[in-house]
Parts: sequence; C-alpha cells; structure tokens
Amino acid sequence: MKLGTVLAVFALCAVVAFSSTLTLAQTKEKAANPMVLVKTSMGSFKIELYPEKAPVTVKNFLDYVDKKFYDGTTFHRVIPGFVIQGGGFDKDMMKKATLPPIKNEATNGLKNLKATLSMARTSDINSATSQFFVNLKDNAALDHVGDAQYGYAVFGKVVQGFEVIEKIAAVKTTTKGAYSDVPEKPVIINSMMKVGPEQALEKAPEKATEKAPEKEAPKSK
Repeated sequence: MKLGTVLAVFALCAVVAFSSTLTLAQTKEKAANPMVLVKTSMGSFKIELYPEKAPVTVKNFLDYVDKKFYDGTTFHRVIPGFVIQGGGFDKDMMKKATLPPIKNEATNGLKNLKATLSMARTSDINSATSQFFVNLKDNAALDHVGDAQYGYAVFGKVVQGFEVIEKIAAVKTTTKGAYSDVPEKPVIINSMMKVGPEQALEKAPEKATEKAPEKEAPKSK
C-alpha cells in the first residue's frame, strides 16, 4: 500500500474515532440532568430535574435545596389517587418564608403524568414559590391547555423510590385548623441534596392507612 493511501486511511480512522468520542461526550452531557435525593421520615426517593424544559422552575427548586430550606418541612397535603404536596410548612403547620414567586412554565410541553413533580400555586398563575407536588396518577386536568386552563408546571420526575411516595399517599389524614388532608402524623422531609445517579436510597418501612381520594387542584396554602 502506498504511503499516501496509508496516511489517508489513518486520517479517516482518526476522524471517526474523534467523532465517536464527541458523540459519546454529547450524549453524556445531554443525559446529565440534575438529580436530588429526598430523605423523609418514611423513606427516600430520588428525582430527576428537567432544566432544558423548565429552567426557571428548576433553578428555583435547586436554590431552595442548596439553602436547606426543605429540611424539616413536611408533606402537608395528602390526597390518595391524586397528589402529595409539600415544601412549605414545618411539622407544626407553620408556613415558612419563601423567595419571590416565579414564572409559570406550564407551557413547556411536559404533562402531569404519574410520578412527575409540579409546582403548587394559588389562583394567580405566576404565584409558585417553594411548594411542589408529586402526581400519584396521570392528571390531565392539571396540564396547560390555554388561558382558561393554564396548568401547573412540571419540572421533574421521581425516578427511584416511588413506592415511598405511594406509602406517604396512604397515611391517615385529618383537618388541622384551616388545613384539610393533613397527615395525622407529620411526614417530614429530613433532607434534600443534589446527588449523582449512583447514589443509593435509604428506606424506612412504616405501615399506613388508606383514605378515600379527593380531586382539587394543588395550590399553595
């Protein structure tokens, strides 16, 4: 084989190898969504966040995580067959001071499917702060349709430990003051932290009692 041919083949192989390496790096970069490990009094679960689809919401959520804001808060609203909601109250149902409200990103195309996380809000479309909820089933009524049904912004999904979510959803609830659907025994978020996909979960088994579902759109209390 002539020297020129050998050099041409070598150059071609180098280009292919470089392209493969670049493609692999791009795939890894694209797959590297932020992950957050949530440790609760009933076990742990892991969520994956979607910054490309919900950049404002994800940044807001991670700001609270970094500030340890969620540590010691509770899942204060539990409705079996619908959602569990948390991130705003402590175990005594005292509301925590929050950062300013954020833009509603419900128009990002993500749906309120089972296991997804969305931001809770009031009737004001752009009123979400720290409170979030986990969908226990596909909740199409919470999706963005138009101005008449603006929807709730999906920004992540429980990718490990959904059985813990279901266990929380089955706890016995009561009314405490002005708040309904409150767990009789507080379900506490012990900590939230950013982790890698290899981080193991910790689960604490606990029996729970089911309650009949209700269907009212999640809202900030």
